[in-house]
Amino acid sequence: MNAARRSIAADVFAAGRAYDAQQANRLDRLRNLEPETAELLGVLVRATSSRRVLEIGTSNGYSTLWLADAVEATGGRVQTLDLDPRRTEQARANLQRAELDGLVDLRTVGAAQALTEYDDDSWDLIFLDAERPEYPGYWANLRRVLAPGATLAIDNAISHTDELAAFNRLLEADPHVHSALVPIGAGLVLAVESD
Repeated sequence: MNAARRSIAADVFAAGRAYDAQQANRLDRLRNLEPETAELLGVLVRATSSRRVLEIGTSNGYSTLWLADAVEATGGRVQTLDLDPRRTEQARANLQRAELDGLVDLRTVGAAQALTEYDDDSWDLIFLDAERPEYPGYWANLRRVLAPGATLAIDNAISHTDELAAFNRLLEADPHVHSALVPIGAGLVLAVESD
């Protein structure tokens, strides 16, 4: 990410933190990804040459900025999902500011619904950063839409271990999925589909 975009991303992150500090209810917070994890996602997209990237949990678009910057280098696109139309619009404005909006399809839709709409093998990389208790319900369709060799990245693997326990058991039970915990930020599980 170039210096100008890094500056915009830093502003978006700082504004998110300031906003979150004023919110008593966790669900009202933006809950942005930690900068080091966002940067790692950008590297991961580039390293895997991922062109079809799905983000589940847009928030204000902080992590989307990193994903979009990375797919610009791979010749790809990002689709990002969030339930809150206000957050979708915040993300759109932040992406426009960074001149990355042309690389991102923003959808205001629930992940469970959206995942049923995608064809098999639709995505090279999926970043999962939404309501963790919902993830086990996504699994069958997540598994179906991951392309062979695709990567699934799951945030909050250390900070919310208990909430991810059922989902992690699904990952471990699948003989075609190999995963590892990366102790960065709030913890990131990386899972790779292979036959």
